[in-house]
Amino acid sequence: MEYLFNIGNTHTQFAALTGEGIDEVRYCRTDELDFTDFSADDMLIVSTVVPAVRAKFGGRNIFDLGIGHAAAAGLDLSKADASTLGADRLANAIMLAQSPERLPAVSIDFGTAISMEIVDRDRCFRGGAILPGRVLMRRALHRGTAQLPELPLVDRLPDSPGCDTAGSMLFGIDRGVVGAVRELLAVLESEFGAGLYKVATGGDAGFFVRALPELEPAPETFTLEGLLAAYRFFSL
Repeated sequence: MEYLFNIGNTHTQFAALTGEGIDEVRYCRTDELDFTDFSADDMLIVSTVVPAVRAKFGGRNIFDLGIGHAAAAGLDLSKADASTLGADRLANAIMLAQSPERLPAVSIDFGTAISMEIVDRDRCFRGGAILPGRVLMRRALHRGTAQLPELPLVDRLPDSPGCDTAGSMLFGIDRGVVGAVRELLAVLESEFGAGLYKVATGGDAGFFVRALPELEPAPETFTLEGLLAAYRFFSL
């Protein structure tokens, strides 16, 4: 069997690869990921931003996505220093490059961090942005102060300033991060044009799609499909 893994800082997304394509997507906490649950004969197709996970590979058959696979999948990295580019961002950029009719395009991955990847009309990776996600912002305020609580995520964008501490935090964080994403997209549009295709993926994408209707929601398998594209091209 072949399995795809998108291993993030907090959660891992994985699915079996069948003759029909990507099977049902499943999730686990990254710190609970155990490759011994898979046969030594299985091919594990991996995108990971957690270097410590590689210690769990053992002697298994691994395709570990890296920048060397990008050219085979049609992504040009010549205009960027890709030496520190996370595998998840690389997979997203590869996925954008598979649809040249939608270029230029930006993928926005809303997870523990929010990352953006831009691919121009020539299928060239043009950099991006990284900023804290909503969970990370909440955690930073809680851990960096004496009395501020760590708040859970909420689905609704606050309409008005908070009248208590929790409400003020929600208004500041959630309105603030939506404003930050909007500002970054405005800068990108000024460089790449108003027709820039904007696709949202990641576990917190639903919140941002509701707040920013110009975003196109990606399928659940978006990053996995970018990983699979690299694997298929490299295996030819």
